[in-house]
Amino acid sequence: MTAMTTYLCIADDVKLGQGVKLSKFINLYGCTVGDKTKIGAFVEIQKNAHIGKNCKISSHTFICEGVVIEDDVFVGHGVTFINDTYPRATTEAGSLQTETDWKVEPTLVKRGASIGSGATILANVTIGEKALIGAGSVVTKSVPPNTTVAGNPARPL
Repeated sequence: MTAMTTYLCIADDVKLGQGVKLSKFINLYGCTVGDKTKIGAFVEIQKNAHIGKNCKISSHTFICEGVVIEDDVFVGHGVTFINDTYPRATTEAGSLQTETDWKVEPTLVKRGASIGSGATILANVTIGEKALIGAGSVVTKSVPPNTTVAGNPARPL
């Protein structure tokens, strides 16, 4: 093992494009990452998540199953995506939930959008092309293209 791969956790089912740059301390499984994308330290990208080409995913970001990020997207530090509007640990019967007990709710980030550090992006949201999400925002509704939003909940500026 080389020094660079010592602290990488990349499952065999991950599809990495050409020229992808990976920092140490990342966890990738079942996802796709496009050409020339850069992924910072302490990032997790779950199965069935798709990252486009020429993206920058900054450190401490969590991208869950069901998230699609198109090309040329910037994701700041500590951004969290959500894929379940009403999460529960257990079923009505009291047993731990499994994948069969809930449905992934999708999120789409369109080409050229930018998401500021510390933002939280809820499920069932589309962030339009070249939209800008302010740092620390909580995105609860879809954001139109070329729109800047900020706050909790995020609103157009």
